[in-house]
Amino acid sequence: MTGFLASVTNIDEARIALEVGADIVDLKNPVLGALGALPIAVIEEIVHFVDGRRPVSATVGDLPMQPSVLCDAVETTAATGVDMVKVGFFGKERHAECVQILASVAQRGKKIIAVMFADQQPDITLLPLLADAGFHGVMLDTADKSAGGLRDWLSESELQDFVSTALTHGLLTGLAGSLRESDILPLASLGADYLGFRGALCSENERTFTLDLERMIAIRRVVAQIQQPIPDRGREVVISL
Repeated sequence: MTGFLASVTNIDEARIALEVGADIVDLKNPVLGALGALPIAVIEEIVHFVDGRRPVSATVGDLPMQPSVLCDAVETTAATGVDMVKVGFFGKERHAECVQILASVAQRGKKIIAVMFADQQPDITLLPLLADAGFHGVMLDTADKSAGGLRDWLSESELQDFVSTALTHGLLTGLAGSLRESDILPLASLGADYLGFRGALCSENERTFTLDLERMIAIRRVVAQIQQPIPDRGREVVISL
């Protein structure tokens, strides 16, 4: 039911993620923000290394809500061969415009994941718009990693509403945001397709540090208690996000 997404920054970390059994290998640079982007050359290198053994997602960076900027970033990142491209919907302005322009990218089969932020009052009414546009999925994260984790910002009922609404509309659904081992069982009960981790996988629980094998094994062990394969929500894509 609930899979394990591990965020990595280079080939060495991707190798560890594969060995431990991450379900999604997520590429990002945590030094550059919540969705900091890795250089395109590094993304291409990791995609080649993973070689289809797991789905690979990549972030486009903490970008402003400017439709042309997002579209260019998504196009460039998708061209690396990643399976999914993650785009942050920061703040509250121009979201509908950004969805509209990304539709043309999704219509060409690119799987885009919309990332909304629990500490920025996410608008759940955006979910049907994303689904109607053909977005592949949506996830909740936190923008300010120093201000608490996902469950500090949203109640269990709010998180359940988000997950249930997203799943009802056929969106792949993820939860992240400074998650710890103690968050896994409570969040898994909500039925999201995957839980995303970075800081909890690193030495000293610091997301900008390198991955720690023992921490990764501990997280993977707990996820395995509640895990079933992530469902294939493949369909004709009208838009992905």
